[in-house]
Amino acid sequence: MFQPLSLFVGLRYVRSRTRKFFVSFITWVSLIGVCVGVAALIVILSVMNGFEGELRDRLLALSTHARVTNTGDQPLAHREWERLADTLRQEPRIDGLAPYVELQALGLRQPEMLPLRLRGIDPRLEPEVSDAAAAVIEGKLLDLEAGSDRVILGSVLARLLGVSVDDSVTLLVPGVDEAGTPTPRLREFRVAGLFEAGLHDHDGSLAFAHIDDVAALAAGDPRARGLQLHFIDPMVAPMVSRALATRLSEGLTVRDWTQEHANYFRAIRIEKTMMGIILMLIVAVAAFNIVAMLVMVVTDKRTDVAILRTLGMSPGAVQRVFVTQGLVIGWAGVVLGVALGVWLAGNVGVVVPVLESVFGFHVMDPEVYYVTRIPSELRAQNVIAIAIGALTLTALATVYPARRAARIAPAEALRYD
Repeated sequence: MFQPLSLFVGLRYVRSRTRKFFVSFITWVSLIGVCVGVAALIVILSVMNGFEGELRDRLLALSTHARVTNTGDQPLAHREWERLADTLRQEPRIDGLAPYVELQALGLRQPEMLPLRLRGIDPRLEPEVSDAAAAVIEGKLLDLEAGSDRVILGSVLARLLGVSVDDSVTLLVPGVDEAGTPTPRLREFRVAGLFEAGLHDHDGSLAFAHIDDVAALAAGDPRARGLQLHFIDPMVAPMVSRALATRLSEGLTVRDWTQEHANYFRAIRIEKTMMGIILMLIVAVAAFNIVAMLVMVVTDKRTDVAILRTLGMSPGAVQRVFVTQGLVIGWAGVVLGVALGVWLAGNVGVVVPVLESVFGFHVMDPEVYYVTRIPSELRAQNVIAIAIGALTLTALATVYPARRAARIAPAEALRYD
């Protein structure tokens, strides 16, 4: 027999086969419940991390990491923008910079009229500020020449307007003259190509044209022109943007991609939080099963506890006996759940196709979703947080039964048992 005695007795209780089938059944249900809850939580959060990464990549496919825009009422001269660009190029974490002009416009193609964002770019510099621009637009950027009045439309936008390559589409930019009278500006463009970024906000509302053609439609709008910035690491965009904002002159502001797409990532964070709470309830239910199981074990072992107390075991040592039993069962479930969850999260790309072929269904139907595979991104901090949370719940589940065992009166237990 090894010391301490409470640990020895607790482990013996775990290994011993009880005469009560129901107690054994609840024990296995508790262990499996903890295992399933922990594994499900790891897999679900890993999949949601994967979707978050997929969304981030698609958002950055045709978006820049940060933008410098003019929020004042007076337009900046072309030389001032060039001087600002030269200043920003001195920042070592910026590896790409290009001017742009963006307008809110209406696409007209009888009988359809749809709102869109018309972005004017310099085809020679655009690949520097958007890693995936050349791939997504499939080389059609070179078709955008100054004065050519050519435009590249998102696939969804083109379908809604009913246009294809080489068709013409009229773009209307609303405006007002000095007297405040509405004076819309119209210009006819020819569709040079289509692109599909796999994100409805891009494919259904974005159009590209040469920066000079869009600037002609802007008609001196001070807020239409700006600079696109591309960082070596997009994850440092918020920090670098805040640093750059302190060096910009009055009327200029810088917004990074996390601010422009904040709603997407806020929604994902809320979903991950709610899913974590819901799935942790599975572990909580399993912890309640541990409570029930230990209470029944304490009732079944009243005579054993009374004998141990008469031999000199303290109430604290009795309490530790049942804490040991509960921790071994609960923590074994946590360890198995972590191992199962990590394996499933790392092999989602293999497991899901097998399930689809066996049961004959598509988890991500390609006719409905842009993303046709289930991405997974396993993060160590998530696994550690889940494991600590599950270990804490199962440890708390042992407190009440153990305290109840410690309060057993030896004389009464021996008299009636």
